[in-house]
Amino acid sequence: MKEIITVIKEQFEHIGMVFRMSRYEDKADYQSHYLGLAWQILNPAIQIGIYYLVFGVGFRQGQDVGDVPFIVWLLIGITAWFYMSSSILGASNSIYKQIGLVSKMKFPVSILPTTNIVSNLTSYFPMIAIVVVTALFFGISPSVYWIQYFYYFICMVSFLFAFGLLNATITVLIRDYHIFLQSTIRLLFYISGAIVNVENRNLPDVAVKILRLNPIYYIIDGFRDSFLSREWFFEKATYTLIFWGIVLTMLILGSHLHMKFRAKFVDYI
Repeated sequence: MKEIITVIKEQFEHIGMVFRMSRYEDKADYQSHYLGLAWQILNPAIQIGIYYLVFGVGFRQGQDVGDVPFIVWLLIGITAWFYMSSSILGASNSIYKQIGLVSKMKFPVSILPTTNIVSNLTSYFPMIAIVVVTALFFGISPSVYWIQYFYYFICMVSFLFAFGLLNATITVLIRDYHIFLQSTIRLLFYISGAIVNVENRNLPDVAVKILRLNPIYYIIDGFRDSFLSREWFFEKATYTLIFWGIVLTMLILGSHLHMKFRAKFVDYI
């Protein structure tokens, strides 16, 4: 518990540095591009268009998901997926990529995964605005359920921080882990509910229940519950408890490994 408190305390004590570094990363990544930061929106928008043509027009032939237009259902899920997948991969490589900075000065290494998570919000928030506008355009009216979005946003950031800290530490210790994680993310894309409605794929009930244990599925499904006014998070209490249990387990393990090895990160690399 002491290790968790230390890591979380570092995030709040250096929150200003986190935001400054995230802004620098955004500018550095796109400084040589004519459109600059606009690519943070254009890139996911182009991918969404491709997925809609393939899955919405091609496979589904424009059919709705229940009584919800497929484009709305897709946007809600894939916007969260793009943010989470880029944050997971970016955070996992954050310490390794900045090892030169870590080796030259006394630096709170635990904020590096957080910096990447915050940096990706630059593209996430505009995409959420597009989700809201699209939902309103297709006649989905705001309801009290929309308040629940903030709960699932906290879930998402908490999961990304715990998972990111764990991944970043393991990546330094075992370099092959990052490649393994990339392959795993590709698989999760199809079983986390981002573009495929796993509950309507004629799968056995046991298989669906297992897939719903996935924290990413919990978050994506939660955003859809919120924007589509389906149900409250406490109505699926079992999955909520399992989700927070997974996050807490990853945070405990990640904090322990990070505090144990971070003084030797340079030696491992």
